[in-house]
Amino acid sequence: MTQTVNSSRLFNASCFALITTAFSFSIRAGILPQLGAEFGLSAEQLGFINSMFFAGFPLSMIIGGLVYHSVGPKIIMQIALVCHIIGIVMTIYAGGYVGLLVSTFFIGIGNGCTEAACNPMIADTYDGLKLNKMLNRFHMWFPGGIVVGSLISKFMTDANLGWQAQIWVIMIPAIIYAILFWGQAFPKPHISGVTSISENLRAMATPLYIFIFFCMAFTAISEFGPQQWTGLIMSKSGASPMLILALVTGLMALIRFFAAPIVSALGATGILWGGSILAAIGIYMFSTVTGPLAYAAAVVFACGVGLFWPTMIGFIAQNVPLSGALGMSIVGGVGMFSTAIFQPIIGSWIDDARAEKIAQGLTGDEMELAAGQATLSTMLMFPAILIVAFAILFFWMKSRKTVPGTQGAALH
Repeated sequence: MTQTVNSSRLFNASCFALITTAFSFSIRAGILPQLGAEFGLSAEQLGFINSMFFAGFPLSMIIGGLVYHSVGPKIIMQIALVCHIIGIVMTIYAGGYVGLLVSTFFIGIGNGCTEAACNPMIADTYDGLKLNKMLNRFHMWFPGGIVVGSLISKFMTDANLGWQAQIWVIMIPAIIYAILFWGQAFPKPHISGVTSISENLRAMATPLYIFIFFCMAFTAISEFGPQQWTGLIMSKSGASPMLILALVTGLMALIRFFAAPIVSALGATGILWGGSILAAIGIYMFSTVTGPLAYAAAVVFACGVGLFWPTMIGFIAQNVPLSGALGMSIVGGVGMFSTAIFQPIIGSWIDDARAEKIAQGLTGDEMELAAGQATLSTMLMFPAILIVAFAILFFWMKSRKTVPGTQGAALH
């Protein structure tokens, strides 16, 4: 007797799996200062720990995307659960730098498996307008989960609860999605319409795809760079770092939920060009203001980066359709790999800025604030490059007389 697919339960399980990803992102960002203090780690070493999160993620996401149609979502999500549990427990009992590197890599693999399994599983469960609605609801839980995780981290830090207790919180949504998935029948992967990998690769070897590939490296680090270092950089600014992170991701969730009229008015290339300008303004404000004005900077920054990721993925889906799911996974993967590569670099910028400010005679909170803002000034180069690149893309697509607007589903 064939077991009936409980689509509602599978969808809810997928949402809790994505909340696990979001918690691991926001809570780990919140405890960076505590990890640095307890284990005597430099900002560069903290950057390498962050990079393991962003390295494991795309690796498993791309591999999972390649094998989804042969192994199915059930096995991929079983691997995700095992990696999440190993990563969480290893983090708590890491004992030092190497343990934190390995544990963070496992969490990244679990998060990538979640993306690789849940996105196509939802597509196999629903169709038509229902599919678009459910995908939008699913993807809201990444920024939405970051909001919740940021607030939890702030509350627990203010209550002097240790970083280990905060990491245990990540286990809660992981256990919930394991229970919801337990014993359930999964939809069979749809094979119809799947193009060959060779056809995907040919489509990816075009100038437009390659251009977006490189742009994705800078859009991802423009978004995730300032966010992942919020706690360390903004801790002496006079504003709450975790409230800033919650404000940014909360606005991103709202912007993505109400994206349709924005996309209709500006088109994909207009959103990307305008977003890069707002992101640059937001990061500049972060690097110059203190106190309540930091929250205003957060609003501008969120408006800039809010639609970067879904628009980039949707642009590929519409304008390079023969690249298929592999093409979208590769673009998402390069975004995560870029973020992994830049994490230790950003950490070294912070270390260098600290040394420079100390040499100038600054100490304590004054030195930390000056070093953090100097690092943010350096990060301005990411959206600055995008302003030029997306201006080129805007006129390039206009000259092709292609309608660029898209509401393609995002990986985040």
